[in-house]
Order: sequence, then C-alpha cells, then structure tokens
Amino acid sequence: MTPRGRDERPGRRYRVALLGNGIGASLSPALHVAEARHLGLDYTYRTVDLLGRARVDLGAELRLLEDAGYAATNVTHPYKQAVLEHVTDLSPTARRLGSANLVLLDGGRRTAHNTDQPGFRGALAGFLGDDGARGTVLQVGAGGAGRATVAALLDLGVGTVVVHDADPAAVATLLDRFTDAVGPQGSGPPRLLGSGGRLEHWLPRADGVVHVTPVGMAEHPGVAFDVGRLGPAAWVAEVVYRPLETELLRRARARGLATLDGGGMAVGQAVESLRLITGLEPDAARMHAHFRRLVAGPDTSAAPDPLEEA
Repeated sequence: MTPRGRDERPGRRYRVALLGNGIGASLSPALHVAEARHLGLDYTYRTVDLLGRARVDLGAELRLLEDAGYAATNVTHPYKQAVLEHVTDLSPTARRLGSANLVLLDGGRRTAHNTDQPGFRGALAGFLGDDGARGTVLQVGAGGAGRATVAALLDLGVGTVVVHDADPAAVATLLDRFTDAVGPQGSGPPRLLGSGGRLEHWLPRADGVVHVTPVGMAEHPGVAFDVGRLGPAAWVAEVVYRPLETELLRRARARGLATLDGGGMAVGQAVESLRLITGLEPDAARMHAHFRRLVAGPDTSAAPDPLEEA
C-alpha cells in the first residue's frame, strides 16, 4: 500500500511539516524543498508553530497532518520527548535516546526516528577524519540535543565522555539514559561520567569539546566556557548555527584550534530525514552549500502550503 502523503510515481508528491515552538525562522523548509526539487520531487514543507498555545495536544496535531495527507513531520523544541507518547513505533535510535525529531505518518501508523544522532555523528566523523574521536571529550550542555551528541561520541569510540551542565540534575538525567556506558560500580572505568561541576578542571584535560547549550545564539550572546583553558591540540565542535560563526568558534580559531560549526549537525539531520521520508539519497554536499547560502541571507525556495494551521 502506498503511504499517505506519498505518490510513488515519477515526480511523486510529498507533504511534510515541522512541529515546534517559535520556529518561524527555521531553515528546514527551504533546505528540504530545494534538495527535493533536485531529486525530481513535488515536495512542500510547512511549519506548524505552536508558539503561544496555552495547551498543546500533540496527538491532535499529528491527526490533523494525517487527515491532510502528510507523509511526515519533523519535531523540534520542546516536543522531541513528549511526541513519543503519540507514536506507534520507535526506531532503535529514538528508543535509545528517548527523543525523536521525525515522525513518519503512514496510514495511521506513526514511526518515530531521531536523525540528530546520525547527523552529528557523520559530521564529527568527517571533521576528525582518520584521527577519530579518541581520548577524552568534554560535552558542555546536557539538555536538548545533548542526548544525540553523547550517543554519537560513544558510538564513535571516544574513550571517555565527560558531561558538564550548570544544572546537575540535567547531567544526572542524561547519565541515566546511558547506563550501559556509565556501568555498574566495579565493572571497569566508565566511558561516560559527569564533570562533578568542575568545568575548569576538565577543560585542560579535554582532547575535544562539544558545545551543546544555547549560549552563542543571536538571542543568547556570549561563550559557555573559556577557550583559553584548552590545550593547543584540542578541537571544538558547536551545535549552534545561527550565527554560523559563534563567539566560541571565533575565539577557538583565533587560538589556532580546529573547529566544527553547527551547520554539520543541522545539515546532517536534514539529509537523514529526507532519506527516511523519500527513500532517496540526498546530495549532502549540495545541501551543505545551500545551507550556507541560507544562513547568509533570505531564501524563498520553500513554497507555502495551502493548508491553514488549525
């Protein structure tokens, strides 16, 4: 049976949405639509911004999309965990992380996926190359995308991942999600541990740092830690991509440190989402180039969807 929202003939049509709060400036519509056109698809992507809603019923939102013939919806802040209560199936990655940013809609069947993890993993693997993510990596930030980045670091074979956050409870919650890496007492050295609130202690000991907090976004200027405390061979990876060059990356580059900007994860998750939605192979390099054009200025390639937001 052909999934709802998809026409399997040449030039087939897809209707896709993005559910989130405060997502009016999202680059996802333009990024998806432009690549879909290169793939010969009739593809529309609509944002469903739930900002200002006193009460949000995610189940009802998904039903509206299903009834309108949508093939899928991406899901972003703050609904990545809550949406799991409204799906029928979870991919292994979504189940492992307890978080999803994509739900495929197929005739009443809803399958949750997490493309943030493979998106960041692929970007970081390409950035590090043959050297790999060895040694000790410090992750600054335990909320939001922190689950996906920790999972990627563990899967890439990092020896030790140390997680720091201003909220100790957030660190504890994240560690509880990956008990196999933390390990029971006496089972050997853990691969994942909390910083114990000692950020300054871990910075000079880190071979690399992954920054996963909102600090550095246009709305939250500044830096989350002192780059000057890092060793001369350390690298810095960012998940913030608006702006693409955060103050953190600027300072790291001024010190001669290798850096990975937030575009790697942003594009990586979009590539994986398109692959899951359409079954086709997007051109990652082409999407990266388009993403950088989008960050640099406005884009109108995403045609509006005629469906009015309920």
